[in-house]
Amino acid sequence: MRLHRLEITAFGPFGSTQTVDFDALSAAGLFLLHGPTGAGKTSVLDAVCFALYGSVPGVRQNPGTSLRSDHAPVGTSTEVLLELTVGERRLEITRRPAQQRPKKRGGGFTTEKAQTWLRELDPATGEWAGLSRSHQEIGEEVAQLVGMSREQFCQVVLLPQGDFARFLRADAEARGKLLGRLFDTRRFAAVEDRLAELRRTAQQEVEDGDARLLTLAHRMTQAAGGLAAARTPVEGRPGDPGLAASVLTWAAVARTEAREALDIADVRLASAEGGRAAARAALDAENDLAARQSRHADALRRRERLTAQEPERDRFQDSLDRSLKADRVAPALGLRRDAEREHTTAHTARERARAQLPPELADAGADHLSTLEHRLREELGGLEAARRAEHRAASVAEEHAVLAREARADDDALRDAADWLAGWEPRRADLTARVETARDAAARAEHLAGRLEPARRRLAAARRRDSLAAEADLAETRLARARERRNDAHESWLDVKSRRLEGIAAELAVTLAPGDPCQVCGSTAHPAPARTTADHVDRATEDAAYADYTRAEEVRAAAERELAVTRESWSGACAEVLTGATDEEPETAPTVSELDAEVGELARLHAEAQALAGQTHGAREALARAEREHEERADAQRAAERRVAARTSRREALERERAALDEELARGRGAFATVAEHATLLERRIALLVDAAGTARTAELAAQRLKEADDRLADAAYRAGFTTPAEAAGALLGEGERRSLQQRVDAWRAEAAAVADRLAEPGTAEAAALPPADPAGAHAAHTAAERTLREADAALAAARERTDGLAGLSRQAAAEVRRLGPLREEYDRVARLAALTAGTSAENERRMRLESYVLAARLEQVAAAASARLQRMSSGRYTLVHSDARSGGKRSGLGLHVVDAWTGNERDTATLSGGETFFASLALALGLADVVTDEAGGVRLDTLFIDEGFGSLDEQTLDEVLDVLDSLRERDRSVGIVSHVGDLRRRIPAQLEVVKARQGSAVRLRTGGDALSG
Repeated sequence: MRLHRLEITAFGPFGSTQTVDFDALSAAGLFLLHGPTGAGKTSVLDAVCFALYGSVPGVRQNPGTSLRSDHAPVGTSTEVLLELTVGERRLEITRRPAQQRPKKRGGGFTTEKAQTWLRELDPATGEWAGLSRSHQEIGEEVAQLVGMSREQFCQVVLLPQGDFARFLRADAEARGKLLGRLFDTRRFAAVEDRLAELRRTAQQEVEDGDARLLTLAHRMTQAAGGLAAARTPVEGRPGDPGLAASVLTWAAVARTEAREALDIADVRLASAEGGRAAARAALDAENDLAARQSRHADALRRRERLTAQEPERDRFQDSLDRSLKADRVAPALGLRRDAEREHTTAHTARERARAQLPPELADAGADHLSTLEHRLREELGGLEAARRAEHRAASVAEEHAVLAREARADDDALRDAADWLAGWEPRRADLTARVETARDAAARAEHLAGRLEPARRRLAAARRRDSLAAEADLAETRLARARERRNDAHESWLDVKSRRLEGIAAELAVTLAPGDPCQVCGSTAHPAPARTTADHVDRATEDAAYADYTRAEEVRAAAERELAVTRESWSGACAEVLTGATDEEPETAPTVSELDAEVGELARLHAEAQALAGQTHGAREALARAEREHEERADAQRAAERRVAARTSRREALERERAALDEELARGRGAFATVAEHATLLERRIALLVDAAGTARTAELAAQRLKEADDRLADAAYRAGFTTPAEAAGALLGEGERRSLQQRVDAWRAEAAAVADRLAEPGTAEAAALPPADPAGAHAAHTAAERTLREADAALAAARERTDGLAGLSRQAAAEVRRLGPLREEYDRVARLAALTAGTSAENERRMRLESYVLAARLEQVAAAASARLQRMSSGRYTLVHSDARSGGKRSGLGLHVVDAWTGNERDTATLSGGETFFASLALALGLADVVTDEAGGVRLDTLFIDEGFGSLDEQTLDEVLDVLDSLRERDRSVGIVSHVGDLRRRIPAQLEVVKARQGSAVRLRTGGDALSG
C-alpha cells in the first residue's frame, strides 16, 4: 500500500485546505514530519486513518470530540481526501463526517449526515470512475484491500513507540491483550469458551440423569411400602460414583420381596372364595323356602275374595247376554231415529217458507207454486234489454260530467299561459344581463387575486426585513464583544503557556527518581535537576487558560455564524420586497405602511369582485329555468287547444246517444222508479216460490219414510224376543259399558284359574307344612363371607400392583443407567479437553491456555523478525527471544527476554536503559509490522510512520537506527519519522513541517533546499 496525496479541509487544527504530496516526500525514502507541540502532526496521521476507516485512532476517538476545525469559516465543509495505491489499484477516498451547517432556508443550523466517495483511476483512459457512495460498501472494500482492521493499521503503519516501550516492560497478560487485538485470536478464545460450555452442559446432563435415577429410586421406595426393603432406601447425591449400581441392587432385592408377598395373597384369596360359595348356597335355599311359603298364603287369600264376588259376576253376565239379543234390533232402531229426525226438519222448513208467502198462497200445493214461478221468470226475461240501457245511460252521464270538468281546467290553463307568455321578453333580458355582470366580476376577481398574493408576500418580507435589520445590529454588537473577549483570552493563554514552557524543565525534574531514565535525554543519571521559580505556571493553570480561550472562541464563532445567517436572511427579505415591483427603484423600496395600504385596497376590491362572481352560477341557473318554463308553458297552451277541439265533437255524440236511451228506459220502468227496482222485485218473488215448493215436496217424502221405519222396528223387536221396541232399546249397552262388564267377568275367571294353579303347584303345600324360613340370618352370613373375599382380593391386587410397579420402575432405572453411560463418557472426554485448553489440567505442565499458546507462536515470529533489526541497531549486542517459562506460580507463554551478547546472559527487557528501550521497541514494532502484514494476507506496505522517541539516542546509536530505517527503503518503501529532535532535521532532507498560526495550522513541504507551502 502506497500513499500518494492527502487533502485536509477544516479538519482538526487545519482551518483551510492543506495538501500533502507523499510522492514527493517518498522520493527520498525517508522523510521527517515535525512541528511545534499542538501544531497538528498527529492530526495528519489521524486524517490518513479517517480517510481509510472513517474514524481516528482509538485513543483520540472520543464520542464528544468533533473532527471539525474551530478555525474553519462558516460554510466550509470538513473533508479528507486520500489518494493511494493498493494491490495495483489506484483509488481516491473522500470522507466528510457528520457536521453542522447553516440552514438553506431560515435561520439556525442543521446536521449534515456523514458522506463517503470512492473512485478508481482507469489506467487506459486516465479518467476517475466512481465506485460507490455507501459507507458499508466502501468500508468492506478498504478492509478487503488493505487486509487489516483499523487497530492493526494504527499499530503497523502508524508505529506508536510509546506503546511498544510499555509492551517491553508489560507482563504476560498485558502483552496477550495487545497481541490478541493484532492477530485476532478470538477464535481460539472462543474454542476455550466453547469447550468450557460443553463441559458444563455435559456435567449438567450427567447430574440431571443421576437426579432422574434418584427420583426413580424414591418412587420404588414408595411402591415397596410395607416391605423390609422400604426401610433401607438408597442414599446418595447426583454425580456420586457407584450410584447406579446401588440403585439397581436395591431394586432387585425389593422385587424379590414383592413376589413372595404376591404368592401369600393368592393363597388367601382362594380360601375366601370357597367360604363365599358355601354362604351363597345356604342363602339361596332359605330364600326359596320363604318364597314358596309366601305364595301358598297369598293363594288362600285370593280364593276367599273370589268367593265373595260370585253374585256380582252373575249380574254382569246376564246384562251381557240381553245386550247381545238387543244388538239384532239396533239397525231398525237407528233407521227409525233417522226418519223421525228428517221428518221434523222438513216440517219446520215448510212452515218457515209458507210464512214468507202472501196469505192467499199459504195452503197452495207444490204444483201450483211451480206454475206461478214459471210465469214470473218469463216477465223477468223481458226486462233484460231495459236493464242494459239503464246501465249505458249512467255511463253516458258520467262521461258527460268528466268532459265538462276537463273543459273548465283547459280554460284556466289557457288563460294562465297567455298571461305568463305576455311578460317573457323583458324577463329574459333582465336574466341575461345578470349573467354577463357576474362573468365580468369573476374575471376581475381572478386578476386581483394574482396581484394580492405577491403584495402580501412583499408585505411579510418588508416586516421581516425591518426585524432582521434590528437583529443584525444586535448581532454585530455581540460579535464585537465576543471578538474582544476571545482576543483577551487568547493572549492570556499564550502568556501562561510561554511561562510554563520556560519552566518545563523544572516540572519534568519533579518526576525524576534515581535510576529512572530521563524523559528528554533517556539518561539514568540526574546530576543537576532544574528548580521551580516563583512565577512558575503548572499544567492545571495552562489548561484552565486554554479552556477559557476555547470557550471564548466557541462564543465568537457562534456569534459570527449568527451574524452571517441574519445578514443572509436580511438580504433575502430585501430581494423579496423588490420582487414584482413595477413602479419603484431599488433605492426607493416601499415601506411597511405603504405595502399594508396597498394590500388593504387590493383585498377590498378582490372581496367585492369575488362576491359578484359568486352569483354567476345562480344567474345562469335562473336563466336556464326561465327558458325551460317558457317552453313548457308554450307546449301546454298548444296541447290545451287541441283537447278543446276534440272535446266538442265527443260531447255532441253523447247527447244523441242519451236521447235514444231515455226512450227505451221509459218503456222498461213501467210504474217503478227504475228498471233495476222492477227486476229486483220479480227476482225476490221467484226465490220465495222456489223455496216454498221445494220444502212442501220434502215434507211429504219425510212423512212417508217415518211410517215405513215404524213398521220395520216393531217386526224386528218381536223376532228378537222383546215384547215392545222400548224394551229392546232399554237392553242395549254402549260399547264402553259392554267392554267394561266383559273385562270384569274375564278378570274374575282369570283370577280363579290362577289361584287354582297356585294351589296345585308341586312343593307349595309341603313348604307350608315346614317351619318358617330365616333368610335374614343366611344373608348376614353371606355378607361376612363377601367382606372376607373383598379384603383378600384387595390384598392380592395391592401385591400385584406393587410387583408390577417395582418391575416397571426397575426397567426405567436400568434404561436410565444405560442412557447415562455414553453421557458420562462424553463428559469425561470434554472435561479433560476443557481443562487442557484452559491450562488447569495436570497434563498441561506450563498451565498455558490455548489462546496464549497461539500468541506465543506469534510472539516467537515477532521476536525473530525484531532481532534481525535489533542486532544492527545495537551493533550485534542484543537479541530478542521468546520465553514460555513460568514466573511466580503464574501461567506461562508470553515472556520476552533480551540476550546480551557481551555477557552471554539472558535478562528481562525491563532492565534496558532509555535509549536501549527505544531502539528495542522500534525493532519490535518493525518486526511486529512484518508479521501482522504476513498474517493479514501479505499486502505490501510501502509507507510507514514512526512516532517520537529519537531524543533518547546518542549520536552513534541514532546513526545505526537511521541506517536500519534507511534499509526499509528497499523495494521502494518510504518511512516517515514524527519527531521534535533538531538533529533529525539536519540528517533528513525531505521534511513535512506543520506550522501553527492564529488562523489555523498549515503544512510546508521541504525537499532538499526547496520549500513549498501547503
